[in-house]
Amino acid sequence: MDLRSDALQILKETSRTFYIPISILPSGLQEAVTSAYLCMRAIDEIEDHPELDNTAKSAILRNISLTLQAGVDGFAVDAFSTGFTGYENILPEVSLRVREWSILAPETIAPRIWDATAAMADRMAFWAEKNWQIDTESDLDRYTFGVAGAVGLLLSDLWTWYDGTQTNRTQAIAFGRGLQSVNILRNHDEDLKRGVDFFPTGWSAAKLHEYAQRNLALADAYTSSLPPGPALQFCQIPLALAHGTLEALASGKEKLSRSDVYALLQNLMEINIKAS
Repeated sequence: MDLRSDALQILKETSRTFYIPISILPSGLQEAVTSAYLCMRAIDEIEDHPELDNTAKSAILRNISLTLQAGVDGFAVDAFSTGFTGYENILPEVSLRVREWSILAPETIAPRIWDATAAMADRMAFWAEKNWQIDTESDLDRYTFGVAGAVGLLLSDLWTWYDGTQTNRTQAIAFGRGLQSVNILRNHDEDLKRGVDFFPTGWSAAKLHEYAQRNLALADAYTSSLPPGPALQFCQIPLALAHGTLEALASGKEKLSRSDVYALLQNLMEINIKAS
């Protein structure tokens, strides 16, 4: 199996939200977005790993960042392995294969993905060292920017690189923040069980719901301003799922059911067919 096909299979196993929009992207852009997603999923799995203590998480994440910063025209086969020493048996495959994901993107854009992943790994290491202590809304803004808003900026760069599509970068940040804040709401009970609380001090679920809605409104503006094409098709799907999840949580559900997801995707497909 070639690296692109293998990467798409790993993507399918790790994300129901992003597999579909990435799988329909055109050649070139698909490899770039897949590379970005898997690189960031690789470090996300380290940040959230239940068996690693925060010191180990920080060390592994900072090593990945430094390795990415040393990239010239790719990476040696063993470039990342020293940072994984002692953890090879507990880290997931998507993390251990970060070198492969980093070289999947076309070489004209790959260094931008290395830069974004390195910066995110450093931010995750910072938050691990703080045990993700979020006291204020500004702290929450910093965290959601670091792990998601910055992804919105990277996506904007990928759209421009691919076909010149221009976007509002402030709204791009909100696109990432909105998706992340929905995840925080959805996973709150699970996070509390592992000793992490992403809610600012004194915030209720209703307050975080408002925060998510505010960012998703900007995400709607970001997406609606995109011209017809791959960027629009990509962004519509996770945004629709985020809105649907927020509505489900507000009505007392834990998450969207498979049938809910299918209905949302079918509706989007019908809208796109009518618009084409």
